Amino acid sequence: MLIDDVVIKVSSGRGGRGAVAFNKNMKSLGPAGGSGGNGGNVIVEGASDLGLLSQFRYKKDVSAENGEPGKPQFNDGHTGVDLILKVPVGTILHNMTTGADYEIVKIGERITIAKGGKGGKGNLQFKSSTNTSPTQYQNGTPGEEFMFRLELKLIADVGIIGLPSAGKSSLLNEITNAQSKVGNYPFTTLEPNLGVYYELILADIPGLIEGSSEGKGLGDRFLRHIERTEILFHLVPADSTDLAHDYAIIRKELGAHNPALLAKKEYLFLSKSDTVAEPELNEKLALLKKLNPTVTPISVYNWESLDGVKRILNEVIKQKKV
Repeated sequence: MLIDDVVIKVSSGRGGRGAVAFNKNMKSLGPAGGSGGNGGNVIVEGASDLGLLSQFRYKKDVSAENGEPGKPQFNDGHTGVDLILKVPVGTILHNMTTGADYEIVKIGERITIAKGGKGGKGNLQFKSSTNTSPTQYQNGTPGEEFMFRLELKLIADVGIIGLPSAGKSSLLNEITNAQSKVGNYPFTTLEPNLGVYYELILADIPGLIEGSSEGKGLGDRFLRHIERTEILFHLVPADSTDLAHDYAIIRKELGAHNPALLAKKEYLFLSKSDTVAEPELNEKLALLKKLNPTVTPISVYNWESLDGVKRILNEVIKQKKV
């Protein structure tokens, strides 16, 4: 199961306490207490694995290491080790405590989301001409503590959308090296699948149903993933009994979730075109052309039709390089 929305508590390390100590060497009297080490930071790093948020499914509290206390003989405490949390590229980090938002958009990108506390001064730092044997010290300061909501929104060039069993997973498998599960029943895809066509990333968005934007079915979990796609491939299956209705359902849910989704470039495909006779296929194409003139019949059993999809993708690649 893909975890794409989770709330965690994040704590950076506390700074170490300063030491009170005096030099043990003969003829070298005086304060020798070292300062405490700084606490470790909590850092988020972008990675390619979509399943990384699952690490927080049961572990809701994460903490960096505390700074080490100061030591005798002028030795400062060690700095606490930073905690590095790897999250999928496309993760938005909502700081629920401060209201600040951060976004991870590149593999290897790092953002510090909680800074470690400062180490306290040892008594060596309080030595002066009038205070030659100080016993003062400082406690380290606390680390930062926040509640974060981690929300994954896929970053893909092309989002493949449509009702359940429209043939989205099959198309993705045929034109990329993806290994999506395929089956002719509702909610075949329970999580987004990604495939790569040369430098393009394609995302198979799980099947939406009427009312998805209101929380019905599984679609409300996945509408967010469409927001970052540049282009939409909308599949309507040829074996549908009401093509216009199927097309309108998806468009309605996109607009209800975010009106900006309706402005994205959309290519319409009449999928499973091998399931109907040619006269019926032509009638259905004529109907869909009134809704979207880009409509093209495709079938995973017709290599020529898939070549047409690839030509569209090749054109998208050219446009990206302009």
